[in-house]
Amino acid sequence: MVSSFKASIQNDDNLAKYGPFRGEGQGRILQRFPEKDWEDSPFPQGIELFCQPSGWQLVPERQPASFFVAVLTDINSDRHYCACFTFWEGLDNPQLQAEASEVDEADEVLAVVQPAQVFAPKSLVLVSRLDHTEVFRNCLGLIYTVHVDGLTVPLETVVGNLLTCIIPIAGGSQRTITLGAGDRQVIQTPIDDSLPVSGSTVAQLFRQLGIVNVLYLFCAALTEHKILFLSSSYQRLTDACRGLLAIMFPLKYSFTYVPILPGKLLEVLSTPTPFIIGVNSFFRSETQELLDVIIADLDGGTVTTPECVHISLLPEPLLQQTQTVLSMVLDPELEIADHAFPPLSTQPSALKIQDKEIRGVFLWLFARLFQGYRWCLHIIRIHPEPVIRFHKAAFLGQRSLTEEDFLMKVLDGMAFAGFVSERGPPYRATDLFDDLVANHVERIRQEEACPHKVMNHVKELAEQLFRNENPYPAVAMHKVQRPSERSQNMAQKQSPFPALDDVAVQLFIDHAASKLKTAPPVVKAEVKGMVPSGPPLGDIVDRNGNVMANSARRLEVVRNCITYLFENKMLEAKKLMPAVLRALKGRAARVCLTQELNQHVLQNRAVLDDQQFDCIVRMMNCTLQDCSHIDEQGIAAALLPLVTAFCRKMGAGTTQFAYSCVQEHMVWTTMQFWEAMFYSDVQNHIRALYLETDEGEQEISALDLASEQSRLWPTLSKEMQTERVQKEESTVFSQAIHYANRMSYLLLPLDTSKNRLLRTTGLADVESVSNSYVTNSIAGSMAESYDTESGFEEAESSDVANSVVRFINRFVDKVCNESGVTNEHLKALHTMIPDIVQMHIETLDAVHRESKRMPPTQKSKLLRPTLLPGEELVMDGMRVHLIPDGREEATGLMGGPPLLPAEGAIFLTTYRLIFKGTPHDPLVGEKVVTRSFPIASLTKEKRISVNLAIDHYIQEGLQLRSCTFQLMKIAFDEEVASDLAEVFKKHMHKLRYPQHVQGTFAFTYGLTFPFFLPLVFFRTLSKNLVKTAKRTIGRQHVTKKKYSPPTWENRSSFQSELDEDVISVSEEADQSSLTLSSTMRSSDRQTMSNVVERACCRDYQRLGLGTLSSSLTRSKNEPFRISTVNRMYTVCRSYPGLLIVPQSIPDTTIQRICRCYRQNRFPVVCWRNPRTKAVLLRSAGLHAKGVVGFFKSPNTPSTGPSQADSTSLEQEKYLQAIISSMPSYSESSGRNTLSGFTSTHMTLGQRAKVISLSQPKVSGKARNPPRGKWSSIRGSGRLSAYNPDVGTRLAVKESPQPNGGPSEALFLRQQKAYLYIIGDKAQLKGGKQDSFQQWEVVPIEVCDVRQVKNSFKKLMKACVPTSLTPEHNVSFLRCLEESEWMLHKVLQVSVLVVALLDSGSSVMVSLEDGWDVTTQVVSLVQLLSDPYYRTFDGFRLLVEKEWLSFGHRFSHRGAQTLGSQSSGFTPVFLQFLDCVHQIHLQFPMEFEFSQYYLKFLAYHYVSNRFRTFLLDSDYERIELGVLYEEKGERKSPQVCKSVWDYIDRLNKKTPVFYNYMFSPEDEEVLRPYTFNSNLKVWDFYMEETLSEGPSYDWELRGRQERVAEETPEKADSGGPKSQRHIVWPCYDSLSKAVPDAITKLLQDLQSLEAELGLTSEKWKDTWDKIKTAQRTEAKLESKVRSTGSSLLMSSNLSHQRRSQRVYLQESAGGSSINLTLDCEATATSTPVAGRPKTPFETSHKVSFEGILFKKGAMLKPWKPRWFVLDKTKHQLRYYESRQDKECKGVIDLADVESVLAGTSAMGAPKNIEEKAFFDLKTTKRVYNFCAQDSLNAQLWMDSVQSCLSDA
Repeated sequence: MVSSFKASIQNDDNLAKYGPFRGEGQGRILQRFPEKDWEDSPFPQGIELFCQPSGWQLVPERQPASFFVAVLTDINSDRHYCACFTFWEGLDNPQLQAEASEVDEADEVLAVVQPAQVFAPKSLVLVSRLDHTEVFRNCLGLIYTVHVDGLTVPLETVVGNLLTCIIPIAGGSQRTITLGAGDRQVIQTPIDDSLPVSGSTVAQLFRQLGIVNVLYLFCAALTEHKILFLSSSYQRLTDACRGLLAIMFPLKYSFTYVPILPGKLLEVLSTPTPFIIGVNSFFRSETQELLDVIIADLDGGTVTTPECVHISLLPEPLLQQTQTVLSMVLDPELEIADHAFPPLSTQPSALKIQDKEIRGVFLWLFARLFQGYRWCLHIIRIHPEPVIRFHKAAFLGQRSLTEEDFLMKVLDGMAFAGFVSERGPPYRATDLFDDLVANHVERIRQEEACPHKVMNHVKELAEQLFRNENPYPAVAMHKVQRPSERSQNMAQKQSPFPALDDVAVQLFIDHAASKLKTAPPVVKAEVKGMVPSGPPLGDIVDRNGNVMANSARRLEVVRNCITYLFENKMLEAKKLMPAVLRALKGRAARVCLTQELNQHVLQNRAVLDDQQFDCIVRMMNCTLQDCSHIDEQGIAAALLPLVTAFCRKMGAGTTQFAYSCVQEHMVWTTMQFWEAMFYSDVQNHIRALYLETDEGEQEISALDLASEQSRLWPTLSKEMQTERVQKEESTVFSQAIHYANRMSYLLLPLDTSKNRLLRTTGLADVESVSNSYVTNSIAGSMAESYDTESGFEEAESSDVANSVVRFINRFVDKVCNESGVTNEHLKALHTMIPDIVQMHIETLDAVHRESKRMPPTQKSKLLRPTLLPGEELVMDGMRVHLIPDGREEATGLMGGPPLLPAEGAIFLTTYRLIFKGTPHDPLVGEKVVTRSFPIASLTKEKRISVNLAIDHYIQEGLQLRSCTFQLMKIAFDEEVASDLAEVFKKHMHKLRYPQHVQGTFAFTYGLTFPFFLPLVFFRTLSKNLVKTAKRTIGRQHVTKKKYSPPTWENRSSFQSELDEDVISVSEEADQSSLTLSSTMRSSDRQTMSNVVERACCRDYQRLGLGTLSSSLTRSKNEPFRISTVNRMYTVCRSYPGLLIVPQSIPDTTIQRICRCYRQNRFPVVCWRNPRTKAVLLRSAGLHAKGVVGFFKSPNTPSTGPSQADSTSLEQEKYLQAIISSMPSYSESSGRNTLSGFTSTHMTLGQRAKVISLSQPKVSGKARNPPRGKWSSIRGSGRLSAYNPDVGTRLAVKESPQPNGGPSEALFLRQQKAYLYIIGDKAQLKGGKQDSFQQWEVVPIEVCDVRQVKNSFKKLMKACVPTSLTPEHNVSFLRCLEESEWMLHKVLQVSVLVVALLDSGSSVMVSLEDGWDVTTQVVSLVQLLSDPYYRTFDGFRLLVEKEWLSFGHRFSHRGAQTLGSQSSGFTPVFLQFLDCVHQIHLQFPMEFEFSQYYLKFLAYHYVSNRFRTFLLDSDYERIELGVLYEEKGERKSPQVCKSVWDYIDRLNKKTPVFYNYMFSPEDEEVLRPYTFNSNLKVWDFYMEETLSEGPSYDWELRGRQERVAEETPEKADSGGPKSQRHIVWPCYDSLSKAVPDAITKLLQDLQSLEAELGLTSEKWKDTWDKIKTAQRTEAKLESKVRSTGSSLLMSSNLSHQRRSQRVYLQESAGGSSINLTLDCEATATSTPVAGRPKTPFETSHKVSFEGILFKKGAMLKPWKPRWFVLDKTKHQLRYYESRQDKECKGVIDLADVESVLAGTSAMGAPKNIEEKAFFDLKTTKRVYNFCAQDSLNAQLWMDSVQSCLSDA
């Protein structure tokens, strides 16, 4: 029977008296039938508001009758459908009556004419729980028709029939009803009432809003957002809401649902809960301010979303597929719109059919979304009623949809909770959706990729949905009367709707009620059945391929590792551990781990030893660390029983379980996880409960079992039913106790003073909601302590206990209430929980005490580094981890296991910073990783944050960068105290920046006390100390001498230090015009004798630039002389003591002109071209004030000769003297060639010519403005002040040479200047020019030191990046280009100067301060021009002369002391070495030394191991007493203070520095390519050897090899060992692993000699013999057949001059023949007496003896001695005289390196010819001898040489 009310409602006249223009009225109920409420549905209050939602108002014109259905929801969530039929009745205007009785003033009379009659609304309302819109419309329309047309049927009869007609609820039957007014209606019920009836509302909704908008609303409704529909039609609002609910099926909307909201209730829109509400467009303005409501305008077809609202849409590709199918339904023509021959009819279906098709699409969508949901249902009670919970985490995990925001929100929503409670029960009636989600999974799967198959499926579903609503469409015969046209037209004269007779209507109702009582009860036949579950989820996931890509090999690795663990093969297990930890990132490997561990649990227990326990715990932690808080993949669930099973025995009978070590994961503090676990276990136990009876059906699922039990339930007796209920309840109760224990295991920390729950943002007091307890990550909390204010342990532990008890209580309350546990059981649980927790705390305390006593985790042993002799540890090793930087080789990215990160120790010594350790990866765990660099090369340190996947706790990291191109990123281990790390940084800083250069390692070598104690630096010693020292020693000649402190190595020989090392430095400037001998005191002469021995002087004499003979007489016919004007360093502190100046310039002039130049560095000659006799000069740039004076015209009238004029004249005279010295000038008889040279483009007013040098034009691109490093030398400065035509003479406008230098014809074409001055363009502006002098100025732009400094920083970052993830689009080559490491500029200038010198013009390089770029250029010019400088001796001499003597500021540029720290590191010398390296690459046969030699110098010039590159000038070296100390023989053989001596000694032992391709052309001038494309990156910047660190400290290499030999590997019985050796690019030294062929042959030769018992010959002798033999053969061959010689030795290899393809592996490290420097004496002093004598040896064993003059040590005279050459003992002994029996000294021939012709020196015997001098050079010093004549000297030299050869 229809539960319905019929009410007649009209406008309340009293409230509406102000009429339509003055306010709103209020409706009131005139009549209602029945007058009393039905029992099952009360009358809805406030219904009058919904009849006129826009308000009750009078209107001036009659409106047509209207109909709509409003929906009301009662307190029980039942919906009531209010069909509202409204018509309008006329009234007399109440306002006109009011105006007649009032007296109004004229100006208040309204201009609006009021109508005489107004119309009031009256509504007929039918309220029903059934939703039959059309039937309601017809019935109410019929009542109105009866009234309007005045039909004979009484209205009471119609209303009575309407209230008493009986309609079946569902089942597909039809019912014909009549209201007694000649009408007939068929009411059709749906076949299945669970499916919504939509009519055509869904299709209309899509037509109004479109596909995208409706999908948007669909997702918003499912994810619980607020939705508001706007329309001017009430019925459309209702239909739109109905349509939206229909497509949400099978989910039911459970929030506020008001399709039509009255205007008076608009405040409802501010509710915080979600809703679907419809409002008339009339109220649009009031909805604009809603900030969180999605507004859908049905009339305008738009959906508006506020900015603050984010709607999660369907996951892709589901969203796209749904849109595609919907488009095919709604607009089938779209697909064929482009077809040339479209089908004839492609109209969309009829509206009702289209409606069902759209619903079919959404059914298909939900089937895909929810497929397999039944496998995630937990049934926790079967009797008396099924209780079911959905395991959301398992569903998301198995579907691999954890990242899908949409699905997460849907599953958390109330609609889905209703879905589970409604559809969860396993025994119930099923519908279309149940069938679809269970039986059509495979079909849906196959359809995904094909929209047409989906469309076919959708049409089948639509057919079923249509049939559900219209099972008998043809039978529907309706006959309903409508009001006649006449009655509608005559509506003006209608009578009001009459009041009905209550009694007559009630009689109808009572009569129908009595009939119902006598009729048999109508029972709806409900067919219950078992609900199918469909295929399990696992298959779905595998087919989707969303499982992590875990190959079978990875799973095999996991299984093998666990097997090794339990077989106690710990080494094998540890090797596999990193691979296992990597594999555990994937789900399959995690599941595999839990399965494997399960197999090793016996009776819920598995006892392990410590190592096994640690490994298992580590794997468990790794497995859990990626688990989210809800554990979608079920990993934590699978591990939960295992963490309470695996344990280890500790002392005092305690056992530690794994759960105490895996608590640091947020999953354990998530209520959802525990609930899901609990329900899962309860389900298993209840399943077991009912499976006990029939053992055979083990495979039946819990849901199927529950379904069967539900079916049987009514057949059981009461006792059986009660027993089953009790059994189920006790099962739940016992599980609750079990879980209270489990939770206390995982929530109580091992140290109960550290409470994690209390620290997690106060969540301990949150009410129990399944989603409310979500904590932040609590990893790492064990390292912190929870500080309570009380400070008492009892208080802390009770806090822990209380928080855990509260957490467990909330859990128990929730699960027990849901599971129907009785209150008595619940109270018992609440009593037990505190006892369980307290008992567990006591157990944990015992375990915690024992764990403290256990030894700490065994960490790898710290390896000790090998130290140099004299190198001492400042701080012992601190355990650190070396982290990978941006170099890929060591990280395993380029193949092979990763060498980094590595664990080891950092050591700080007086010389180096050393890391030594082993890689983390056990596969290479036996390798040793070493990375070190000299402490003096540290350029930057900074703190870094560290993220390492290792067990240990890492506190902080440090990044250390070195200018030897090393980078150390270290992280201090947890065992290193933070204050110790600070101490380490302080000591490192002290060592890096000592207060004085004497604090560097080169001076403190071998210091025995700890260096980091405060040092006294001797520069600060007062003069009083000097005086005290003088008195103590009693030396009178120390009066005016600088005090030099004793070095630490020889504190015992303090006296001899003063005797020999104190150099006189007088500040008085002597009259240089006097002769040298007359002005020098005796002490000065000693100084001069040392000065003469310096490299400068030797080179000057070699070049024929001037000599200092023994009589110091000046040769008048030489153009240049050696001036001693700076011998006391008074003219220029940074120049050497002896300088080459023009013969004609007196010293007084020099003292004046030096003031014009910066730092007093005036022009001096440093090299002369032997062919053209052109000279190369160097100086600093002119002072700013000196520039104008330099170019000032001498003809300017002046009152008197000013100082500036005279200086300028003297400068010109100085330059003229240089020009006059040139042969080309003297040949022209002094004629001024430039003045005679006429040219149209030269003006006579010019003085000095200025030439610009520009980059050659290579291509059209060069016309663009130069940028960065590609810009030309010329730069962008203006040159308008200079003569442009002279500029074109030198500017390279012609075809350039292929090497990037200027073409030679350019210089030879026109008249050259005699002297070119290369100057800085910035200083040469604004001067006048004329043509009377013979020099020209070439202004160039040079890079200053700041540019070099910044460029070097960029270069380091490019070559040694800090991280592997560079910025976007920043490649290595791009970084290299941006560094602007400007080698090409320096090389270009050098090539230009070489060309000028070669063409016969002299060149003066006058740039900056004369000690940076100037030095680079003049050094490279000499190297390119003079083959001598490309030999060992020549290169050493070049560096000593140009870099050391001429005062390059090594200390300042290298920031070697605290004072120069702020200036930063500026590698000018490194740039020079790089340039040499580039030239070496292009001309490999022109250099005697190898590339390794250059790297060696590049490393040691910043290492501060040697004193060679310390200090800024010779003056400073003399001042500290270090310039000549290397000459003395008192030094220890272990200590090399000069890098050159070290190289010489090393060169005797190994050919590592020798270039085997050395085969020079005579007098060849090199002209290298200088374009950027021709320059290569120096491998010194890129390479590293992690096996042993840098290869430049050879003592370390020797020691490491000996250690390796002393500890041979254990004999391996596992078969023959492979001969293959794996060479890693960053680990092994390539040259050592694969030495070049010649080194290998020399090594083989040496080993053969050792086997035969022969004394090994030095490698150089062997090499020279082979070379000589080969040359001889070549000569013979060329006589026979005039062909070229062999490649290595040939001298006519003109086509091989440049190394385009010629390459021989350089020997950086492996080519040692005898590497051990510290055993020189033992290596060759083995007694030879026992050796069998050959006839040759016997005949020559005659001693050679005689008198020789020997020069004493420093400051000692020449003395005659009796020398005996003993070939038997291999010695050269000397005595006072022939008769003397006591030997005064022995020179061991084993130490002799060479015997060479010498030169006369100061103090030598008079009247002895030059050739009588010879030198014997040993590893310790050079002995100077003088024989009686040249013949005697030659005899001595030959004898010694033969002895050396015999050795």
